[in-house]
Amino acid sequence: MLKKKFLPAFHGLRDAWGHPAVRIQIILGILAVIAGFVLKLTILEWAFVVFAIGLVIGAEVFNTCIEKLCDLHSTEYDHRIEVIKDMSAGGVLIAALTALVIAVMILLEHLN
Repeated sequence: MLKKKFLPAFHGLRDAWGHPAVRIQIILGILAVIAGFVLKLTILEWAFVVFAIGLVIGAEVFNTCIEKLCDLHSTEYDHRIEVIKDMSAGGVLIAALTALVIAVMILLEHLN
């Protein structure tokens, strides 16, 4: 039963890995985890880091899905599709900036 529920999600993650933007976010997340081990984060700091990584990767996967859906609709230029894609990318930017603020706050705490 669980296999039927989770298998499509794992297939989706495998497919998402094929997109450079998603792959970059995953690699950056792995680097953040390595930095966390080097800095010896507290459990609360780890919670924020893991949340931020998940937020950014999830946003990037959704952004990739939205872009693919838009491309299915039309491959010709359409201002409405451009706006949709830009807004979706803006969502990723918000997630990435949030993660950056979390990282800076944690890093400054460990440098003091």
